[in-house]
Amino acid sequence: MRVDLDAEEGGLESLSRFQSASVQARQLFQLGVVLAALAIMAWTVAFFIGLFASDSLWPALLDNTAAALLVLAAGAQSAFWVANWRNAALNPPAAVSIEQQPAASLSAYERFCRKLSAGSYRLLSSIGAPALWLAGVSGLAVWCVQHNWNLSLPGTALGTWGRIAAGVAVLLAFALLVFERYLAQQPDARWPEARLLAPLVRVPIITFLLSALCLLFSRDDSVWPARVAVLTGVLPAAVAIELILRAVASVFSPQRDKREPRMIAQSFIAGMLRWPPQPLLALQHELHNRFGIDLRQIWAFSYMRKAFFPVLAVIVAVGWALSGVNEVPLQGRGIYERFGKPVDVLGPGLHVGLPWPLGRVLAVENGVVHELATSTESAADPVLASADGLPPLTANRLWDATHVNDKSQVIASGTGDKQGFQIVNMDVRFVYRIGLSDQAAIAATYHSADVPTLIRSTASRILVHDFASRTLDGLLGEQRTALAADIGHAVQADLDALDSGVEILATVVEAIHPPAGAANAYHAVQAAQISAQALIARERGAASEQANVAQLQASIALDQASAAAREVNATAQTSDLRFGAEQKAYAEAGHAFVLEQYLTQLSQGMNNAKLLILDHRLGGSNAPTLDLRSFTLPADPVAPRKAVQ
Repeated sequence: MRVDLDAEEGGLESLSRFQSASVQARQLFQLGVVLAALAIMAWTVAFFIGLFASDSLWPALLDNTAAALLVLAAGAQSAFWVANWRNAALNPPAAVSIEQQPAASLSAYERFCRKLSAGSYRLLSSIGAPALWLAGVSGLAVWCVQHNWNLSLPGTALGTWGRIAAGVAVLLAFALLVFERYLAQQPDARWPEARLLAPLVRVPIITFLLSALCLLFSRDDSVWPARVAVLTGVLPAAVAIELILRAVASVFSPQRDKREPRMIAQSFIAGMLRWPPQPLLALQHELHNRFGIDLRQIWAFSYMRKAFFPVLAVIVAVGWALSGVNEVPLQGRGIYERFGKPVDVLGPGLHVGLPWPLGRVLAVENGVVHELATSTESAADPVLASADGLPPLTANRLWDATHVNDKSQVIASGTGDKQGFQIVNMDVRFVYRIGLSDQAAIAATYHSADVPTLIRSTASRILVHDFASRTLDGLLGEQRTALAADIGHAVQADLDALDSGVEILATVVEAIHPPAGAANAYHAVQAAQISAQALIARERGAASEQANVAQLQASIALDQASAAAREVNATAQTSDLRFGAEQKAYAEAGHAFVLEQYLTQLSQGMNNAKLLILDHRLGGSNAPTLDLRSFTLPADPVAPRKAVQ
């Protein structure tokens, strides 16, 4: 029952809630200050931990705890305003008169400031300070939960500090439980707001208990404590949102200074935190108290309540029976287990079997092709680029850039007569699928917990073994074509030996190059090697040219000498033949041949000579005849030509 001061001015001292209003206001104010201090302390510690360890469990737990404490502080502040109003109504303060300066003596700016201040005060009075405080503190609680909402937190071993924090959380929960029992035992006539404030105390109690559970069971190999720690903030966030909505709705309620106010921070969600939970009963009481609707008088609701459990049992039984009907998609297969034993591989379509858990169907891929890189960072989502834009970074195949899927590998090295090691970056990808046979599907399901991890580990071992006998120059040259086939066959052989049910369709060597940091140095080495090879080839060409020229000159000199010798030999042979012929002619002709030869030589020598030869031996009866017709001069060209005998 709410009191109107205009009608009850003389009987407030007889009401117990007005008599204890001052004590209640002081207790609620102190509670609000303590809760706010604890929330600020928790948020500060979470902030500094988040700066150095963003993936830790502590920021989420501390922020959720701060949000739960702020929710309780908002409820305590709302109850404080009601108790403070009762105290002021019972003990009204002395009126203080403030003489204001006449408006005529003020400047225009001062009059504007006075009007602005009066308007702001009237606006805040119409809204109400309790609504503003409730909305502000509840909004801060929602922000604390949203600030560290991350369901991908890894598992963390907290050690001794985790156990100490769990003990502190349990102690705080016990203290709040004692306070909640204290509020629940308060009579409505003495403290009406205790019944509404007690459900809000259960919010931090549950938050502290769940936080202690997460702290005690947090491990490196367990992720469920981190998930529960983050989801713990759902309860205080939901209650805070409800309080914000109630604060907004209270703005539209009429504000009367002479009428006893009502506590705004009432939570239906917090009221559900009871055992056993009775949501329908709470809803029925709310409807009956606020709107006067009694659902117990409606026959339809009574019948629904009686038939609810039989109908629910039939629905549960039919649903359990229908769990034996399984649908296998078109691109998949299913392994049917009866009493935990695989009995058949089902194809696409609908299949009927025993209901769960007597029978179940495990999904298996049916010919789906996957691509897997040997690097562990290959799970990154591909970046889509527009057709007219710049190419993505994954398309960069230059050696001087570090790629996501590159993996460093130690390979053999040989320099002269020395042996060593080199480091090379490579991007090797495998295209695989689950075998199409039923035996391969069963093997892939029961023999391999993680097929990509199995392929990646097997490929890494094969690459280490295979690269130990190869050099960088060979990999960048003629050995690259055979590398993919060798690796694919070796990986497939190991997977078949493990009975993994995986089929390697193709092995693709995307890139093999030195590390990005050594790319420029390797380019310089390659350029120097190419320059050295070019210089060697140039010098070899010059040497070959000089050798060919010398060989040509020697061949010409040899040919000339051979020709001269042949010519001399031929001349000698000719002279020998002529000598033989002349000797034979002399033997047959005697002195006549000698004279003939003499005359022949004489004629040849005197062919162009202007001589007249007289011989004293010319005479007698048988004197020889000399034909001088071939000699023109010094004969007289005018005298008649006569034969000379």
